[in-house]
Amino acid sequence: MKNIETNRIENKEQLNEDFEQEVIAFLNYKEGGIIYVGVRKNGQVVGVQDIDLTQLQIKDRIKNNIQPSTLGLFDVIVETIDDKDVIKVIISSGTEKPYYLRKKGRTPEGCYIRIGSSKERMTFDMIDEMYARRVKNSLKEIESPRQDLSFRQLKIYYEENGMKLNDNFARNLNLLTDEGKYNYNAYLLADENNISIKLVKYLGTNKLELIENHEYGYCCIITATHRILERLVSENTVYAKIEYKGRKEVEMIDSKALKEAVINAIVHSDYTYNTSPIIELYSDRIEITSGGGLPQELSQEEFLEGVTAPRNKELIRVFKDVDLIENIGSGVLRILDAYDKSCFIFMDHFLRVSFKYKENPFEYETDDKTKNDKINDKINDKINDKEKQILNVLIENANYTIPQISKATKISTATISRYLKQLQDKKIIERVGSNKSGYWKIFK
Repeated sequence: MKNIETNRIENKEQLNEDFEQEVIAFLNYKEGGIIYVGVRKNGQVVGVQDIDLTQLQIKDRIKNNIQPSTLGLFDVIVETIDDKDVIKVIISSGTEKPYYLRKKGRTPEGCYIRIGSSKERMTFDMIDEMYARRVKNSLKEIESPRQDLSFRQLKIYYEENGMKLNDNFARNLNLLTDEGKYNYNAYLLADENNISIKLVKYLGTNKLELIENHEYGYCCIITATHRILERLVSENTVYAKIEYKGRKEVEMIDSKALKEAVINAIVHSDYTYNTSPIIELYSDRIEITSGGGLPQELSQEEFLEGVTAPRNKELIRVFKDVDLIENIGSGVLRILDAYDKSCFIFMDHFLRVSFKYKENPFEYETDDKTKNDKINDKINDKINDKEKQILNVLIENANYTIPQISKATKISTATISRYLKQLQDKKIIERVGSNKSGYWKIFK
């Protein structure tokens, strides 16, 4: 039967009085879970009449009626099932268990946990045991090494996404300790800090010959993330072939999976280890390594099934606010859409993602009669022989700089610059990004 309830799925025909209890049960459960509003217990989809109002009510009730703070631990989205709109509430396993109803406190009347396909009240012994295991060294409770922090960059990112941080933003975003001082989350998001993310490049398939060593950081971690992603765009070769039907492209590394792996490494890394993520580029692969191993008590199987237990929920909340994360818990599944499970390497204190480079699928497709077969007839008629020669090089590698094009074609850099300008004037190519890290976009 479709839409049936399980240990990780709860159905509700409508938003009722025990909704918070179901949320708490999933927060206290090691795998988290999903609540569908607009679906009956038997799986029949009835839909939600006022989607917008119900979404607002759900967010308000979870934020205000449950303790400790649930920010960054849930997501509320609309899905269409059987042609009806329902609300899907994704709940991660919490890092500050036990969670409880604000008005009932940390008592059996306020604490619930998921057992099978239903919620159950927790006993005093269960509550005490869970509280004893609580992660005490969370970034929220670690005081920032500096208290003279500024957040100009963070405020700009919020404003770019239509939000404005008010004077209470530090408390609203959980950037303060219980004593009211800036915590380690604030330190990571501040304009200046001592945190950097390394990107290193090797000549071969091992670490014997280092050719580049860069550090992105000492600034707001969101800024560092953007800079790393921009750099990786320039490293990701796009193999291309122009056919009569248009341009065909294949990426050396799946760009969506790469972005998810980098962001996951940054927001889930255990910064209490005094380590930061590292990105390593080899001649045959790219590896992204983050500290801390698997979060909480997740097994490898649960992790690969998309079960979420965020280590740094405050960071995740901010990254979602500024549109670097779409939906909570979707990162691993997006990676597995493009690569198999072997790309994840599990270690006791580290988690690594390794992506093998794809080979150029068009490398052996052209015959010896002419390389201009890669250029469609419509473009062929517009350009001269030297422009065709340059365009064929760009089709092979859109990231080539002028010196690299010159080396490949044996044409001087001055001549290359002139013909590139002509190709741009003819609306055949366009430069995207800077001269150093951008690429050439080729139109059909």
